[in-house]
Amino acid sequence: MNPADGKPRLSLWRILEMNLGFLGLQFSFGLQQGNMAPIYSYLGASEASLPLLQLAGPMTGLLVQPIIGAMSDRTASRWGRRTPYFLAGAVLCSLGLFFMPLSSSILMAVSLLWLLDAGNNITMEPYRAYVSDRLDASQHGLGFLTQSAFTGLAQMLAFLTPSLLVWAGMSQDWVDAHHIPYTARVAFMVGAVLALGTILWSVLRVPELPLTPAERAHIAAQPKSVRATLAEIGSAIRDMPLAMRKLALMSLFQWYAMMAYWTYVILAIARSVYDTTDSTAPGFRAAVLTNGEIAAFYNAVAFVAAFAMVPIARRIGAARLHAACLVCAGIGMLWLPQVQDKALLFVPAIGLGLGWASMMGNPYVILAGSIPPERTGVYMGIFNMMIVIPMLLFAISLPFFYAPLLGGDARNVLRLCGMLLFCAALAVWTVRERKPA
Repeated sequence: MNPADGKPRLSLWRILEMNLGFLGLQFSFGLQQGNMAPIYSYLGASEASLPLLQLAGPMTGLLVQPIIGAMSDRTASRWGRRTPYFLAGAVLCSLGLFFMPLSSSILMAVSLLWLLDAGNNITMEPYRAYVSDRLDASQHGLGFLTQSAFTGLAQMLAFLTPSLLVWAGMSQDWVDAHHIPYTARVAFMVGAVLALGTILWSVLRVPELPLTPAERAHIAAQPKSVRATLAEIGSAIRDMPLAMRKLALMSLFQWYAMMAYWTYVILAIARSVYDTTDSTAPGFRAAVLTNGEIAAFYNAVAFVAAFAMVPIARRIGAARLHAACLVCAGIGMLWLPQVQDKALLFVPAIGLGLGWASMMGNPYVILAGSIPPERTGVYMGIFNMMIVIPMLLFAISLPFFYAPLLGGDARNVLRLCGMLLFCAALAVWTVRERKPA
């Protein structure tokens, strides 16, 4: 027990169990990153339209997470503050994953993506707040970097699953009437089971701490109307801590770059390694599998790196560590479109893995130390707005300059991503957080 805040210190095994639900949640995100652009392409979408078709993620994040965050801060149910949102989001996520590879049109795929992303975002924000709620301040770094490690492991498995199915004997060219490979169908259905199963495990094995009488009294005194929830979000934005404000500029560059990368990396690999722009060609399906293998590799790097970052962050600070990792990721982004040999693609992926591990952990370490505990949920939701607004800007802006400024070439999108990550590194270098616990 930590006498400073009355929260019991948990063993590493218990921290792993409480974050296991992040495995299922991030498996879902990995499936989206690796398969939505190809699915839209199989269904006939143009390259320039892909960002607009991906609007579900940033829009649901922008609308759902701050509201769910504020609501969960004011929830005192028999199951806890965050658990009802974990479970509702997990059910929606599983339904979206199960039906997505059965899409017969772009409209159906877009509709299911909105359902899937709504479920992901309903679960994501309370899960971030759950770490701050459940762990004492000295374990925040370990808690968030453990989530980062599970992100790397889950997305590694999500990206690798189609290739594993091919290695097991399924043909990469075995497709349905809408050109969607059956390997994608199996991978999404595995994801549906994981999303629900792992979150149930976390909730049952490491339940939330009971609310204290003072916490219950504080929650009971808060108004519960929609207007009050929106007013709380507005008030929290006005009172936003300085460290969080400085993270906003970093997030603008960082997440614009990552959304652009996820949307166009397969198209870039198809051009540079397989010399094709035809989404129905065998070379394009090979590029999808290659990207899955590359992404699995950089997520494996992230899984290992996340644990290694815990003592480094304590020593030099999460902000400086994050800046260094963003530089590594930027170098990888600039290097990747130059590579024409599949085997050499794994070299720049090391930089991507270091950057990805840091993105999913270190900013939250900085954030957790700068926000008041009673507003953890709403501030985690607002911080997610700083993630999804850049993604939304990407979806709206890139179609206008994809052809005139980037030559209609996906490889140039990746070069732009590299420069943006360097800008993000400069922005986060100036952030000063509390001394890491």
